[in-house]
Amino acid sequence: MRLPHTLLAASLALAVVSLPVESQEVQLQVLTPDDFKDTIANGVWFIEHFSPYCGHCRQFAPTWKQLVDEIEKTPDPGIHLAQVNCAVNGDLCTANGVKGYPQMNLYKNGEFIETWHKARNYDDLLAYLRQHAEPSHPHTLPPYDAASDADLDADLPPAGVDPNPHGEVLSLNSKNFYGYLSEGPLFVKFFAPWCGHCKKLAPHWTKLAEAMKHRMAIAEVDCEAEPKLCKQQGVTGYPMLYYYEGGEKTEYVGGRKIGPLQSWAEKAAAPSVLEITTTDELDTRLNEDPVVFLALHSGSDKALVTSLQQAASSLLGSAQLLLSSSPDIYTQLSLPASSPVLLVLKDGALAPTASLPLIAHPPPAAIKDFLTKHKLPTALELTQETFQSVMSAPHRPLVVLAAVGKDDANKDAYTKSIKELARAWLAKEQAEPGKRAVVFTWMDADRWASWLKSMYGIQVVPGAEPPVVITDHAELVYWDTDARGAKIALSEVSLFSAIEGALSGTIAYNYSENIIERFARRMNKYLTALESNIFAHPLRTLTIFVLFMGALFYALKRWVFDDISDLDAGRYNPEREKQVKKAANRLD
Repeated sequence: MRLPHTLLAASLALAVVSLPVESQEVQLQVLTPDDFKDTIANGVWFIEHFSPYCGHCRQFAPTWKQLVDEIEKTPDPGIHLAQVNCAVNGDLCTANGVKGYPQMNLYKNGEFIETWHKARNYDDLLAYLRQHAEPSHPHTLPPYDAASDADLDADLPPAGVDPNPHGEVLSLNSKNFYGYLSEGPLFVKFFAPWCGHCKKLAPHWTKLAEAMKHRMAIAEVDCEAEPKLCKQQGVTGYPMLYYYEGGEKTEYVGGRKIGPLQSWAEKAAAPSVLEITTTDELDTRLNEDPVVFLALHSGSDKALVTSLQQAASSLLGSAQLLLSSSPDIYTQLSLPASSPVLLVLKDGALAPTASLPLIAHPPPAAIKDFLTKHKLPTALELTQETFQSVMSAPHRPLVVLAAVGKDDANKDAYTKSIKELARAWLAKEQAEPGKRAVVFTWMDADRWASWLKSMYGIQVVPGAEPPVVITDHAELVYWDTDARGAKIALSEVSLFSAIEGALSGTIAYNYSENIIERFARRMNKYLTALESNIFAHPLRTLTIFVLFMGALFYALKRWVFDDISDLDAGRYNPEREKQVKKAANRLD
């Protein structure tokens, strides 16, 4: 649920800037007089007031469920839907100005905005919800700011203990948060007790703590009780999930049910570095993993191994870093013995797609940047679990996106073609290094049809070749034509010319937002940066403000008040000067 954070706070930003979460069952939230005010007090709410005895309400029910399902397909929809049963809570409906059933009211931060008076059809209502939604932008978070409270050493966990001995959720506060943070991996849920999405997540979070017993600490922070701590951690909405390890903070943006949560946590908890000694071990990893990092070293360079281990913590299970000093593996890869190097191996091939020499001992930060840039597979399907890792990747790649129907008879052929094109482009990249990275993907065109249409104008025609676009999600722009001006096709000539045009700027791009939304997003970006700077440097901000006010007062005094004083003292009086001149011109 969205929090009031800055003046504009993306009030007109796209309602769907991240991939929706698929839900198997539509859950309708019904409010009562006991929880109505507290529930709608924060964020944007669209409330249906209905009666189970109303014929129009029963006819509208499938449309309402469809809307709820669409909105619930994203962890941060920016708008929330709920109902009030007026047959049971007539006084609440009367207080809300309900004149008939069904009546839908829009509220923002507890205040009534307006009533929906148009036709109750799905497309118009969905467009209305998107127009008024206020989603959090997944890739614009305030910077991390450590606390400086004097009592942070209180209630620290005992050193060297099992991180999750009982399989229970830890309750953290400002006194023990940084103590647990220093003990190792920590997966934290920031929530508010009144938040509907938080309540839905709660049982899954409890199950996650049980599943990760003895392996990872699972914790939560009540932001109603700890607003300062949540502010320091950059929490902008509820629930927000952060994973902490080795001084790094990573936002989890995947599915909110136990399946995807546990899968992600297990990958994050797995060792990021594995020492191998035989070629069989390397072959096994290549067959099982789409991306393998292999660091070859002398075996006696402990400082290099330490740097590699520090950098590998950022992989979070997305890939594994293999270490080896085996002469057999050097021979298998046709490399000179004892030449330290970090290789990227993809799609089971022994030919590296990229390499980083290690002889000069690059710092962990440089190794981390290299790992981040190359950790994505050559080609992959965009799902809820993979979307943010691709679209919001730190190295900001261009993303080739093909919309492939789930039941398309040629689906396998299309995905094979995408993978072959990805490998061909990768070979081209190796021959021409230094270009911006490009990732090839496909997406279920049936499941995410609404999102694809709203973001990129994609409409899939049954039996036709999948539509293809090239996206720059960080800027919310995309390209859908090649160098000849034709729609991009799944062919090397068409697609590669479009990529080259996008990289060089010779092909015009399209916006995923209208001009008002672009202006609002930029303003929100500037205001968020300003706010973060103020909180990060309060004394400097205060000094600048005092100097500015002093300069302003001096200017006003110099240009306004001094002139008034001169007039009062008779030093300059235009009317008096006119009288003198008039007297001088008289003959008598």
